[in-house]
Amino acid sequence: MSLCVEEAGQTAQRTARLAGNNEKGLPRFLIREVDFEIKELTRLMFSPDQENHPSKAPVKYGELIVLGYNGSLPNGDRGRRKSRFALFKRAKANGVKPSTVHIACTPQAAKAISNKDQHSISYTLSRVQTVVVEYTHDSNTDMFQIGRSTESPIDFVVTDTVPGSQSNSETQSVQSTISRFACRIICERNPPFTARIYAAGFDSSKNIFLGEKAAKWKTLDGQMDGLTTNGVLVMHPRNGFTEDSKPGVWREISVCGNVFSLRETRSAQQRGKMVENETNQLQDGSLIDLCGATLLWRTAEGLSRTPTVKHLEALRQEINAARPQCPVGFNTLAFPSMKRKDVVDEKQPWVYLNCGHVHGYHNWGNKEERDGKDRECPMCRSVGPYVPLWLGCEAGFYVDAGPPTHAFSPCGHVCSEKTTAYWSQIPLPHGTHTFHAACPFCAHQLSGEQGYIRLIFQGPLD
Repeated sequence: MSLCVEEAGQTAQRTARLAGNNEKGLPRFLIREVDFEIKELTRLMFSPDQENHPSKAPVKYGELIVLGYNGSLPNGDRGRRKSRFALFKRAKANGVKPSTVHIACTPQAAKAISNKDQHSISYTLSRVQTVVVEYTHDSNTDMFQIGRSTESPIDFVVTDTVPGSQSNSETQSVQSTISRFACRIICERNPPFTARIYAAGFDSSKNIFLGEKAAKWKTLDGQMDGLTTNGVLVMHPRNGFTEDSKPGVWREISVCGNVFSLRETRSAQQRGKMVENETNQLQDGSLIDLCGATLLWRTAEGLSRTPTVKHLEALRQEINAARPQCPVGFNTLAFPSMKRKDVVDEKQPWVYLNCGHVHGYHNWGNKEERDGKDRECPMCRSVGPYVPLWLGCEAGFYVDAGPPTHAFSPCGHVCSEKTTAYWSQIPLPHGTHTFHAACPFCAHQLSGEQGYIRLIFQGPLD
């Protein structure tokens, strides 16, 4: 509770500072100090589960949030296929840990593979030699599996993220590069509820098979390890997931949870160098890339300090209550309801991305000789893209609870200055060997000098 009260106090102080500083945020009429009492703001800062069931809520290890979706999948969240997945302590532990190692082809190895009640990992070294590692039940951990498969062992079904896609059919038409059983997360059932990530997941027969072509090797202590075809990459931010966060270094995680530098390309057979001083332990803000979709890990503690959807809704109403106007049509602008986050409204604010001046939609400066999207701003005459503004509705992507003063370019998603600054410096994996910064709300590659722009609103004439 003390952490949340402190965060709420800091938020109020930041808002008050912004109110006297027109150079770094909205104009004075829009930067009213948010008139919440600390008690109310504290309540808004709590996650919904803590709000409604402070004593009965089950233990939450954390949540996985898919980058590229603004609060839900395009056609809505359904079952195990959703944009956000919460990991709760299970009623009964289902974790596993390595036990016996068999060299094939022995009767014990064949039995371990065929036994559907026995978890195992098979490392095919050649046509005549396979190493099988049996896994046994671990009463101290819970296991959660992520992948493209819809089979029952998968807890969270993830499909390829297509930037700006408006329907699930658009994502399904692309040939997927995500593994059917991509990775597994093992959470300790006792405090501090540490979560660790491993490449590959067990299939319906409780097996993981690494074929001849997969990168695999024997470790110095005689154990087997390997990498999946396209790999599981992880990046831990420096300074946690806060206003002071800085990007970390992308690493690859092996089947046994060891950490390696990246391969030359995603599917190269030669592994990178082992990084001895780093672990597979997830921390608040860790990014997990499955070659087709990137997930953000938020711890339960981190989420308790994150603005909720209710807080974002309060900020939306605060902006609309200030009645910003279009400097051309003099009509009042308003961000639409967060439930209508994909439908352009007649009062929707639009922005010139080269200068940041906010208008309503109009045809001024839309000259035929220009290339479609480029328009001339009537305020400063700069020429550039002219796009509608959308509020970032996925609260888990925010690094602070600041006012929505900045927008990503070229998509127009609006959030706090600190949040745009953080995501604009995060290199996200793209394809087999490239990286680029992208908007977390829609996955569009960022453009422009910074990748985001400060919004300049026009106040009402009265």
